[in-house]
Amino acid sequence: MENDVLRQAPLFSALDDEAATALRASMTEGRMRRSEVLFHEGDTGDKLYVMLEGKVKLGRTSADGRENLLAILGPGQMFGELSLFDPGPRSATVTAVTDITFASLSHEDLLRWLEGRPVVARGLLTQLAGRLRKANDVVADLVFSDVPGRVAKALLDLADRFGRTADDGVHVHHDLTQEELAQLVGASRETVNKALADFASRGWLRLEPRSVVIMDVERLARRAR
Repeated sequence: MENDVLRQAPLFSALDDEAATALRASMTEGRMRRSEVLFHEGDTGDKLYVMLEGKVKLGRTSADGRENLLAILGPGQMFGELSLFDPGPRSATVTAVTDITFASLSHEDLLRWLEGRPVVARGLLTQLAGRLRKANDVVADLVFSDVPGRVAKALLDLADRFGRTADDGVHVHHDLTQEELAQLVGASRETVNKALADFASRGWLRLEPRSVVIMDVERLARRAR
């Protein structure tokens, strides 16, 4: 793992070479195959994880067995940061959506590394605040937005992080099944499929296996509001 790879994570983007090298020496790199579970909701843990390659999904399961996806994360994004300040049961299950490479950092190693680096400590607080703001937005969307609006917003978010611009539109290879996409927006697969079919009939996007090509970002953005 190179310093530049580590700096892809927003928390570590401003590190100088000395700080990045010191941090990298404390981190452990790991790999997992698609569909393997890194940890389950309720497991104990005290590690922060930074994605280096691939995608993971963070999900929760209700008492009656229904699943909900909290987030899809890719290179440069992190998860598990809550356990650094409040070691205890994991709040979500993390599963590899593709083959992945990640780096992990323990609670003790992070606290030791943060000593004398207040700028990084503030960055971590900013990261946590951003995660809380995102959670608030999700709650508001569930209350105030209809399913097509939530689908449009989810696709734009995936496009922003995983999209590739080409002559025919923005190619978003999200690697999600139809069921997983439905779980991500908190709706049934049938309702989400209906919204996607409607967007496709309007010429806003083209559906492909585990991916989508957005051909009219502006109209999709209007629908997401």
